[in-house]
Amino acid sequence: MKRYFSFLGLLLCTALPVFAQDNAGVTQANNAWMLISTALVFLMTPGLAFFYGGLVRSKNALNTMMMSFISMGIVLVAWLFIGFSLAFGKGNPYLGDLSLAMLSGIGLENEGTLGINTLLFFAFQGTFVVIAAALISGAIVERMRFSAYALFITLWSILVYAPVCHWIWGGGFLGTAGAMDFAGGTVIHINAATAAVVAALVLGKRKSYGRQAFLPHNVPFALLGTGLLWFGWFGFNGGSALAAGNSAILACLNTMLAPAATLAVWAGLDHLRSKQVTAVGTATAIVVGLVVITPAAGFVSPVSAIIMGIIGAFASYYAIIWRTRTKLDDSLDVLAAHGVGGLVGALLTGVFAQKAWGGLSEGALFGNPMQLWIQAEGALITIAYSAIVTYILLKLINLIIPIRADEKTEALGLDVILHGEEAYSDGEGAILLSENDLIEADNIRETLISTYKSGDGSSLSETLEVTPSDNR
Repeated sequence: MKRYFSFLGLLLCTALPVFAQDNAGVTQANNAWMLISTALVFLMTPGLAFFYGGLVRSKNALNTMMMSFISMGIVLVAWLFIGFSLAFGKGNPYLGDLSLAMLSGIGLENEGTLGINTLLFFAFQGTFVVIAAALISGAIVERMRFSAYALFITLWSILVYAPVCHWIWGGGFLGTAGAMDFAGGTVIHINAATAAVVAALVLGKRKSYGRQAFLPHNVPFALLGTGLLWFGWFGFNGGSALAAGNSAILACLNTMLAPAATLAVWAGLDHLRSKQVTAVGTATAIVVGLVVITPAAGFVSPVSAIIMGIIGAFASYYAIIWRTRTKLDDSLDVLAAHGVGGLVGALLTGVFAQKAWGGLSEGALFGNPMQLWIQAEGALITIAYSAIVTYILLKLINLIIPIRADEKTEALGLDVILHGEEAYSDGEGAILLSENDLIEADNIRETLISTYKSGDGSSLSETLEVTPSDNR
């Protein structure tokens, strides 16, 4: 046995130095970490699907989840064809060129100047654009046509996400000016949240919004999705270091601490306000904390990360309360969680960043107040651009495909009408009806509505319109 352990010790002592003794070893280590990070971030989109899907009514659960899953297909393909090139091609300070379209000139041996394989960098960044597009769906669930949505997020990923990405990460004017965004506070969260709010305003409110309580149909799904998001976020933030080094370690630690602080404060606010700590509030708090720390994950100390999480909790908590008093039907509070959370995180990066902790420059708290203005400028420009282009895109798409689901579809549920499926089935089967049967049934229903009155004096149309599927 002693000989076995002696041999094992000798093997480890021999092997470990080889792992990091030259550039090839370092590159392999970085590639290994980035492969893991890419898989983790890709898992976040199914996590988002469960998070969003659990918070809607059961008749729209599949449609809501599909809004995330479809992004993993069409947006990633668009990223390959042109998005990646517009984001990271040389181009000019405002937009990349087409030199990298369809991965032109990139092969297995290509490592570029990143220390990782360029194909791997493409894949990692692809997971970012996928979840950025999917985030938008949280504000427009239960009322947008799926075909119009699919077209919208594809175009949005090319015309909005790619340029903003280039501005900050691809050598564009915001990055050159000194804007810091470690993992996507501005590029992803502020950008997507702005588009989400505009889309919610263009689409309008859901049927019966403000008159009927829209309760989550499966809160455990939301908690499961939150857990997957937090797990994947270690790749989201840690992978943005692009190396298996100290910066990744710091980013992962801050990804633990900031949401923990947000969750603790949020639970306290919940208890003070209603004497209850809700599961939905817990899930929301974790997401807010993750969003807040994203732009600063590799630039601030662990103590600063906790302070940022605490500030973010107050800002987003009261933003949700404010939103409920408005006419904005931001279904799943994308504005409060990702918009306000992303903005708070971007600004506080300009306050707490330190060169000693990997920051590109010092923050306002450490002698450089100008950094706060640079962060604010980047956020404001992104908000303006995303809002304008998103509005134009939705209006143009509406000329081709009606973007709003019709009233009957919305009443019955988008799952059945737009996907031909239901998340949950009752009984052993369903009655199969031909198209003629459906037309005849609809004619009978219209005749009954126009002819009869219900026993209590209310119109039969009111009775028939409130079907079990409306209240699930």
